[in-house]
Amino acid sequence: MSTIRNICVYCGSGPGNDPRFVKAAHAFGGILADNNIGLVFGGGSVGLMGAVAAATIARGGRVTGIIPEFLSNRERPFTDAQELIVTRDMHERKRIMFERSDAFVAFPGGVGTLEELVEQLTWAQLGRHRKPILAANIGGFWDPLCVLLDHMRSLDFIRSGLSVSLLVADRVEDILPKLQEAARPVPEAEKLMETGTAERL
Repeated sequence: MSTIRNICVYCGSGPGNDPRFVKAAHAFGGILADNNIGLVFGGGSVGLMGAVAAATIARGGRVTGIIPEFLSNRERPFTDAQELIVTRDMHERKRIMFERSDAFVAFPGGVGTLEELVEQLTWAQLGRHRKPILAANIGGFWDPLCVLLDHMRSLDFIRSGLSVSLLVADRVEDILPKLQEAARPVPEAEKLMETGTAERL
């Protein structure tokens, strides 16, 4: 049985123009802290990244920020994190985020957030890990992606043997239960890639 100890949150370095996004990020940070689950995130103090991290800290939670050196000026590192890791590049950042996390949640964000989410879906699709992946569909933000995935299935680009397992939660309070349910039957050993695989992908 797999236990969720740390959750990686992918999200925007901006707040977006819908106040529900920041409200949801704050709420999820509180949920993580209340359930003694650590937050692993992109390390910035601005936008939704800063909102989820600040809320986690405010409720006494654990935060690990991982930020590449070249983004330090733009995204301003979240210095209240118990652990702040500065990486050489984006590849190292994503590798460490993967290794430190038992599940992944994508809140609203831009192309960087989309890329991180799709990368985890790809790795899972190729059988490299079985960690749960969820889209926090706040205000229907991820609806277009869900439609695109259905479109790919209808054209047999996502087919038997290449399934994509993306969990979707429209409400913040549903995120953690869905992740825990998905993680429960997964043996600990099957969550991890083979040694060095994340560096090669």
